[in-house]
Amino acid sequence: MEANLRWVAVTAVAPVAWGTNYYVTHEFLPTDRPLTGAALRALPAGLVLLALRRQRPHGAWWWRSAVLGLLNMSVFFVLVYLASQLLPTSVASTVMAVSPLAMMLVAWPLMSERPRTTDLACAAIGLAGVCLMLLTGARAVSLPGVLASAAAMLVSSFGHILTKKWSADVDVLASTAWQLTAGGLFLLLGAAAVEGPPPALTPPTLLAFGYVALIATALAFTAWFTGLRHLPAGTVGLIGLLNPVTGVLLGTTVAGETLDVQQLCGLLLVLTAVVLGRPGRAGRHDSVRPDDAGAGRGRRPAAGRQVGRPGRRPGPTFAGTGTRWGLPAAVRRQPPPAVTGGARARNRAGARADRRRARARRSPR
Repeated sequence: MEANLRWVAVTAVAPVAWGTNYYVTHEFLPTDRPLTGAALRALPAGLVLLALRRQRPHGAWWWRSAVLGLLNMSVFFVLVYLASQLLPTSVASTVMAVSPLAMMLVAWPLMSERPRTTDLACAAIGLAGVCLMLLTGARAVSLPGVLASAAAMLVSSFGHILTKKWSADVDVLASTAWQLTAGGLFLLLGAAAVEGPPPALTPPTLLAFGYVALIATALAFTAWFTGLRHLPAGTVGLIGLLNPVTGVLLGTTVAGETLDVQQLCGLLLVLTAVVLGRPGRAGRHDSVRPDDAGAGRGRRPAAGRQVGRPGRRPGPTFAGTGTRWGLPAAVRRQPPPAVTGGARARNRAGARADRRRARARRSPR
């Protein structure tokens, strides 16, 4: 329980940092060079993480880093920029709030994580809360902008689940560094071909790029992928709803915006969805292991557990091993080793020698 709450807190760093990224990008970064801005966001973050974790890709991770970097960084950053240019921030954020449902549905076939009814209900509650917070007035909606925002949501959901599927045996910091570096290189090539050399940057713009690269990208993606490593995809998706909440609260505290009753109700709905979808509640349903659940249907019980008549004293279980008699279940289930011809002959010769010694002891001297 405490470990799950710790991973929830770590994962929450990502949507909070992404929520602040909207304000920093809108106020301090140039808006006419999307590829250059995305490259300056991804590539420095990847190089910093590579300096911290000096490890190169190996084996299949050369092409996996390119695929994940293209999905999670390059394509996603460009689509988000297009959506932010064509749509109001509220509408773009509302479309991205469908990502918990998308992540659950993508994780079902790829990770065999079947979405629970509680997770789906929490995702619907969170989406309704985001709509109440952000859709506060009549605004013109651009169909290309909606399509760009929906494509960004689908690409990121698919890329994040692929990261969860492929990164089980790789250090999180290293895999995040490889993705950011690969995605930054793709963006750099695209920016050089389409937008030309980068413009001159003022000190405030450099500071803003430093915040976006280090906090909203390097730290945020490391926290997000760490959460995907330790939590179900549905739970991580629900935590992502803190992104629009952070944007609304930041606009209230920094930009001087005010919250009305409708937005406050939406904020409460989003927080309720995140709390109800926390893994502490899901843990009570997932605590029964498949081998224990099937013990009553004629299946073999798990190692270290006694299934039988009540009150019957089980055998000793060694602490830390989860097995009886100190042997793993796989070892105890192995058949006895086969006896070879040479060993069989040695056994017969030893038996004859034992019989001769026994007759010698019985015979009178």
